[in-house]
Amino acid sequence: MPCEGCMERDNKSTDPAMEFLLLGFSELLCLRVLLFLIFLIVHLVTLAGNVMIFIAVVMEPSRPPMLFFLCQLSVIELCYTLVIVPKALLSLIVVDGSTISFIGCAAQMHLFVALGGAECFLLVAMSYDRYVAICQPLHYVAVMSEGLCLRLAVACCLGGFAVALGLTVAVFRLPFCQSRRINHFFCDVPAVLHLACTQGYTPELPLLAACVLLLLLPFLLILTSYVCIAAALLRVTPSVGRCKAFSTCISHLAITLLHYGCATFMYIRPKSSYSPARDKMVSLIYTNITPLLYPFIYSLRNKEIRGVLRKMLKRKKTAAELGYYQGYDVCVW
Repeated sequence: MPCEGCMERDNKSTDPAMEFLLLGFSELLCLRVLLFLIFLIVHLVTLAGNVMIFIAVVMEPSRPPMLFFLCQLSVIELCYTLVIVPKALLSLIVVDGSTISFIGCAAQMHLFVALGGAECFLLVAMSYDRYVAICQPLHYVAVMSEGLCLRLAVACCLGGFAVALGLTVAVFRLPFCQSRRINHFFCDVPAVLHLACTQGYTPELPLLAACVLLLLLPFLLILTSYVCIAAALLRVTPSVGRCKAFSTCISHLAITLLHYGCATFMYIRPKSSYSPARDKMVSLIYTNITPLLYPFIYSLRNKEIRGVLRKMLKRKKTAAELGYYQGYDVCVW
């Protein structure tokens, strides 16, 4: 889609010294203070929830595979929000929008896509864990060994960062219009692609390839795992055992639907359907609300997480009581 004031590829439109202007929520001047407070509270609660799960799992001496994956998911969500939310908060403070350098914008996009991609692959690893636990319970300990879990975790991160690097390089090699005003609160792929001075759908091909690798293929693998799980559960005679086995998958299913639902709506569509106002609202959900919900979903639905959090709180209470009695003894003497 051509734009007015396009430049050639070899001039300053792709100069690393150039800057972009993130407009953020500049059209909502009267709601800036309210949005800032809401964003800040949500961000702090998200950080606290994910840090609590991370600390609780790390302090647990014996960690089953699902707890190991949940720990990695918490780390990804922590990094995910730290990449996006601080810049979004800054855009609410600065009246005319906040500037971001060419390198800074590329780095933010790369980290955002890489962490989102790593989460997609991690959800596949978690679905495989559920498949082995339900379909091959006698071999679960042997199959889901600590070494395999570690290899899966590393593969998830490397896969996400590799795909994100290819997409980021492809996007930032495009010639940009003179405006360079990004109508968003961070450097999201559709928002940056909207500035590209190109015709046709060729610039969207890297995004399409990334969607196939990060969204379609992982989703098909997760779907395959759950088809096998459903087939195995249908063979379970007592309905109580069937419900109990399926309940271990509910939290994973909820997070998978949240993550893939928002990502599919945002990225699997043509550039012509880009709508800044709508995209910013959806982005608010998957960069702020979704990471906030993850700790609550797992804390409420996962028995292992509830047990670990209970142990951690009990240890803190015991330590506090011990410190109180030690202090009391000192005062008596």
